[in-house]
Amino acid sequence: MTKFFPALLCLFSGWLFFACRQDNPSAESPVTTSAPVDSATIDRHLTELASDRYGGRLPFSEGEGLTLAYLEKELKALGLQPGNGDSYRQEVPMVEITGHPAERIDLTLPNGDLTWRLGADYITFTDKPVERVSVTDSEVIFAGFGIVAPEYGWNDYDGLDVKGKTVVVMVNDPGYYLEDTTLFKGNAMTYYGRYTYKYEEAARQGAAACLVIHEQGAAGYPWFVVQSSWTGERLNLEDDGQPKLDVAGWITLDAARQLFQASGLTGIRWFEEAASPDFEPIPLRTQLTTTVRNDLRFDKSYNIMATLPGADRPEEHLIYTAHWDHIGVGPAVNGDSIYNGALDNASGVAQLLAMAEAFTKLPKGPERSVDFLFVTAEEQGLWGSAYYVNNPLVPIDKTVANINIDGVNPIGPAADLTITGMGHSEMDDLAATAAERQGRYVQGGQEPEKGYFYRSDHFNFAKKGVPVLYADGGYEHATLGKEYARQQKDAFVAQRYHQPADEYSSGAWPLGGAVQDAELMMDVGLQLANSERWPAWRRTSEFYVDRQ
Repeated sequence: MTKFFPALLCLFSGWLFFACRQDNPSAESPVTTSAPVDSATIDRHLTELASDRYGGRLPFSEGEGLTLAYLEKELKALGLQPGNGDSYRQEVPMVEITGHPAERIDLTLPNGDLTWRLGADYITFTDKPVERVSVTDSEVIFAGFGIVAPEYGWNDYDGLDVKGKTVVVMVNDPGYYLEDTTLFKGNAMTYYGRYTYKYEEAARQGAAACLVIHEQGAAGYPWFVVQSSWTGERLNLEDDGQPKLDVAGWITLDAARQLFQASGLTGIRWFEEAASPDFEPIPLRTQLTTTVRNDLRFDKSYNIMATLPGADRPEEHLIYTAHWDHIGVGPAVNGDSIYNGALDNASGVAQLLAMAEAFTKLPKGPERSVDFLFVTAEEQGLWGSAYYVNNPLVPIDKTVANINIDGVNPIGPAADLTITGMGHSEMDDLAATAAERQGRYVQGGQEPEKGYFYRSDHFNFAKKGVPVLYADGGYEHATLGKEYARQQKDAFVAQRYHQPADEYSSGAWPLGGAVQDAELMMDVGLQLANSERWPAWRRTSEFYVDRQ
């Protein structure tokens, strides 16, 4: 799951639960496909990939080489064809950026200067792979939410020239702040609410810098997460072809208040005004100066893809994804410095390998091709999948759908199937059919305001117009109920998420829930792979395209 640098924004996505040992896990889940998924296969791969030998599977490390070699060996043993000509690998050119932002930001105002301190008031960085960037005497403008959304009749940049200027914007969507279900999707975050969108749109508009105002409820995490997430080494694509800001960053709510007060705008209720479609940007009569210096390291990482060719329409592809990377070696906790990433996401890789094995054992091969894509650098910003969709090994217009796995359910069979991002496409209907066959009920994500749909690799496929499914069980254990499931999730988040304690030893988790979800995802995949159906987007989705 996305590491702290796009922020701890996938904190609960992937339903990261920890559980105690349970015997004979494969007996817990009903078989819903003609080739059941083997829990022993999941256990074998998970035990291997989460071991200390792989050093936390960080891109650019020895652990990457070991992981790639393991995946290639296992996929070849299954008889799956390489997904990139005669190779299972897709090269992903990347750059490691270690940023050194200025220790202070100086703001010049008509009635005197204002100084912000690094860490206490702001965090800044640049995604430009250059040694130094600077913004000097840049005019500062409050641009509301920084959103251009024609389908919602919203354009915060309408008539505004921000070339070379600094925009200050609010995180999340207008509907969240006003609790108004008629604004965007109300309390449910859209992509327009994500800080990543704010940076992207500001760059498209030609701004030199964009600072997002941090508000804990709207962001979904406290300021210390921003402080820890955007410092040190970060991986980026060497070139993703998109415009980039000179400087991006966050400012605290207190820093924003200081800025508005120093600008003489104390009488303006800027939060409320920004939440109106009639909002007009507010010049803050301020000039901002700052720099960011970078240490750069250019290298290559790799995606891995294998293909089961379709018998009748091999040119049409269904793609399963799971990210193979984690965050490597870090600060020691209780004497352990290897961040094994067992649940996040050795478990998802193991589950997908077990599904690939089950696909090869089907009595009859699928009519469409099925691809198994293991992407790199998800923890660094979804970069492996971002590179893939911009350099696809299968044409996007021949990609029927994407089904993504980011962590398994390790507490046993679930009564629920929780669909993150429910309501975007007809993939929900296919999942509901598969869930009904397993005797499970379907529900949408339980914290829609956090925007978890935008925080794992399926999101990059969605941005390209490919319908996606990101779902698993775990909100309600099949026999122990909701409270037990909640306790296990809370314990994992508090004690193991992105910590060395996210470890695994053979047989440590009851894998019946992982098998249950794997068979459901196979069911969904087979509904598509053995039909001529192209699942459609809902017109209410911000990713809507007509695929007919």
